[in-house]
Amino acid sequence: MSSVRPAAVAGMFYPVDARRLAAELDDLLGAAAEPSPRLGYPKALVVPHAGYIYSGPVAARAYDELVPARGLVKRVVLLGPTHRVAMKGLAASSASAFATPLGAVRIDAEAFALVRGLPQVVVSDAAHALEHSLEVQLPFLQKMLGDFALAPFAVGMASVREVAEVLERLWGGPETLIVISTDLSHYRSYEEARAIDGATIERIARFATDLDHDEACGATPLNGLLATAKAKRLGVKLLSACNSGDTAGDKGRVVGYSAFALYEISQDEAGRTLLAIARGAIEAKLTGRASELRSAPWLEQPAATFVTLLKNGELRGCIGSLERLRALTDDVAQNALGAAFRDPRFPPVCADEWPQCRVEVSLLSTPQPIHFAGEAELGAQLRAGEDGVILEADGKRATFLPQVWDEVRDPRAFLAQLVRKAGLPAETPLSRCTVSRYRVVKWKE
Repeated sequence: MSSVRPAAVAGMFYPVDARRLAAELDDLLGAAAEPSPRLGYPKALVVPHAGYIYSGPVAARAYDELVPARGLVKRVVLLGPTHRVAMKGLAASSASAFATPLGAVRIDAEAFALVRGLPQVVVSDAAHALEHSLEVQLPFLQKMLGDFALAPFAVGMASVREVAEVLERLWGGPETLIVISTDLSHYRSYEEARAIDGATIERIARFATDLDHDEACGATPLNGLLATAKAKRLGVKLLSACNSGDTAGDKGRVVGYSAFALYEISQDEAGRTLLAIARGAIEAKLTGRASELRSAPWLEQPAATFVTLLKNGELRGCIGSLERLRALTDDVAQNALGAAFRDPRFPPVCADEWPQCRVEVSLLSTPQPIHFAGEAELGAQLRAGEDGVILEADGKRATFLPQVWDEVRDPRAFLAQLVRKAGLPAETPLSRCTVSRYRVVKWKE
């Protein structure tokens, strides 16, 4: 018979009312939203599991990394420590779904079948019945991913190898996300916790696999993830860290929280790939030879990019996209061809000069509108060196990448030049313009 595990800690760790819960998630995720552009999504997350009032902001920073994953991640493998039931091994559940105020999350029977023969995997509904370390993650996952199947494991006593063996069998491809639920130190003074947690965070970043439960209550599943991630050469990124003394608790006895994302491709590796795509597209046009085809899930995500060409350090062409209308690989290739052969400010690049040219690729975040009353307020809001700016008025539009700040540091001069680039009269009042900003990640040869 199928059964649904009811929410056990709704009303204690997070709101029991669906509308209040959705609103709280919106607030937490909105405050955690990262302005930088995204390059794919993590293979694994490490997140805390206290009440949302305490660790919600840190958890939200991790889940914000899943913005590009919606519709792509179909299986979540969720591991957290047992707090109420002492046991050996990793406990699966016989339930058909886990309920939250936002609805039921179906259990992934196929995932459980893949690990059923492992001796360290047991079925224990008692281990799951009141366990909060897994449950508090579900509303975040529902909000970020929409429809997915869940493979939850309440982890008791187990070796690094036993945890890693389960993760290895369920690792999958881009359709599978691994989530490890753990807090850091417990019930230390504020300053003592900061020192202990700081050392633990450094050890996690070095892929230590001998963390103990005084450092992290979820050390057992975390050690298994770090061992697997190290073997697979994943990159790890600290997203956020604090303790309950920073959020809603007193500083006498605090609990530490951290959030990490682990990626299968590093930013440097991604940059080398994108530069090669841009260069390959231009060289294929110049030589008539086909460019090398590159395929990876992260290259298929919709993206907005700019490709800039520099010849002997001087601008030789720059073309890009402000909206995410094409796959990343196609957008880079097409903008590279545009920068080399279709920039109206320059003649097409020829084969003789190509060896003197260098390529730069910029990946853009989603533009966000800036609300302002006048030029002074707009200038005060702009972050020189960080913000790319889009200006629109009377059906005309222009943008400056953040790199332009290297040449024009004064916001008034920056905006005046942007008005001219848009083809608008110099006296056009900025109050008539719509202005947005974005961030970039850039790579250059």
